[in-house]
Amino acid sequence: MKLAIVTAFPPSKVTLNEYAYHLVKHFRQKQDITELILLTDKTEGDKDLEFTEAGCKITVKECWSFNSYTTLFSVNRAINKTKPDAVLFNLQFMKFGDKKIAAALGLLLPLVCKLKKIPNVVLLHNILEEVDLKSAGFTSSKLMQNIYGFIGTTLTEFILHADVVAVTMQKYVTTLEAKYLAPNIKLIPHGTFEVPVEQDYSLADGPLKVMTFGKFGTYKKVEGMIEAVELVRANTGLDIEVVIAGTDNPNVPGYLAQVQEDYKHVPQIRFTGYVEEHEVPTLFNESAVVVFPYTSTTGSSGVLHQAGSYGKAVVMPDLGDLASLVKEEGYKGEFFDPNSVESLAVAIENIVTNNGYRIALGQANYKAATALPMSKITDMYLETFKEIIEKKIELTNKKEIMA
Repeated sequence: MKLAIVTAFPPSKVTLNEYAYHLVKHFRQKQDITELILLTDKTEGDKDLEFTEAGCKITVKECWSFNSYTTLFSVNRAINKTKPDAVLFNLQFMKFGDKKIAAALGLLLPLVCKLKKIPNVVLLHNILEEVDLKSAGFTSSKLMQNIYGFIGTTLTEFILHADVVAVTMQKYVTTLEAKYLAPNIKLIPHGTFEVPVEQDYSLADGPLKVMTFGKFGTYKKVEGMIEAVELVRANTGLDIEVVIAGTDNPNVPGYLAQVQEDYKHVPQIRFTGYVEEHEVPTLFNESAVVVFPYTSTTGSSGVLHQAGSYGKAVVMPDLGDLASLVKEEGYKGEFFDPNSVESLAVAIENIVTNNGYRIALGQANYKAATALPMSKITDMYLETFKEIIEKKIELTNKKEIMA
């Protein structure tokens, strides 16, 4: 099978590029895949394809740009030229742009594939019905929330023209089936990027590292985490370093620089900037606790799956998709009230002052992460494509018999 994947891909800074990297890493090792065609956004640097494992041929076609109004046409041309047997879309609603028209035009691509009779699956990482638009930083206006809701419903209806829409959480399946009466929704979990050999859970000498990882400024804000760690330091006398790993959310440029300026009086805060793929294991392995300083959630958390794969204790708000993941996939952590710095401080302190508890949480999260490795997730996608292709063959045969 020649499988095309429409996605952002490292060194892109567009959302979901890291997820695409791990999809490709595991797809290329499957015997059923003869060639992977990456229909990616344009980047200045070369695509990160230095895989050590043997695998199939990879062809890269840089055919779209963030916020371009021509994405629908340029990706369609690339599909016509490369002639894939099937297409996988790695999507969320702002994948192709943060401007409404540019984003919407890109999301018409699954419908185009359906009209061209190319087997296609949309991996939809979030749904607007489950996003708190105010907390997530989109808008606080009731009018604009209604407008976003209307636009989201319309775009979802377009996306549902795909052969199959795969979502990462059961509640997304339930919501889409109930609201849109959609018969083509399938649960395929997020999966764990890497499953390293289980560590001994010991920490290196030196300060305890309390780390957060992501794109910050909208519903992910780090001020409360910094203030919470200050409280923990004052209460316990522990030597703690705050590690803020990642970059600004594209919608809030300059956010982390402002935080760095506002909290320059606070010692032992490290801002890593963009984290390269090869730096991720060290970042997690050195951390005592991984914190999710979120006021809202917008989909299944890749960072939680990463933290689990490295056997890390986590601190997270008891809300939305994070709470659902705990119930569905078996992750464990300390919960806090996202509106209370004191609550976050208590959650962090409960872990850093109890080594046995920290290890127990890490072990539980490692177990949850290893249950759904990316190798199993890519098998689920391949099985889905086989089912689509078989149905199309059956339908074609029926039409020929009737003719």
